[in-house]
Amino acid sequence: MDDPNFFNHIYEVTRQIPAGRVTSYGAIAKFLGSPNYSRMVGRAMGECGKAKPPVPYHRVVNSTGHLTGDPSAATRRRELLQEEGVSVKEDKIQNFKKVFWDPSKEINYE
Repeated sequence: MDDPNFFNHIYEVTRQIPAGRVTSYGAIAKFLGSPNYSRMVGRAMGECGKAKPPVPYHRVVNSTGHLTGDPSAATRRRELLQEEGVSVKEDKIQNFKKVFWDPSKEINYE
């Protein structure tokens, strides 16, 4: 990846995810034209704490709808998602297909 602003692009996409919806690391990477960089998206989520404006990192999950990463962080993400009305059971998004937000379909840059 030779774009020094890649994390910022990830954050811009993540900020557009509506409350009560989720997307995946891979969907963001694919939207940004780097489908093999889902781990980089995960890394960006782990480093977004000081980003301004804030990044709703809790709305980004893995491709099967599971909360991943540090268990203590997963607990906080679960709480934030549940506050937005997203059902999470055993660290897995319930009705994943229904609440999934695909940036390739939702963001229109025409």
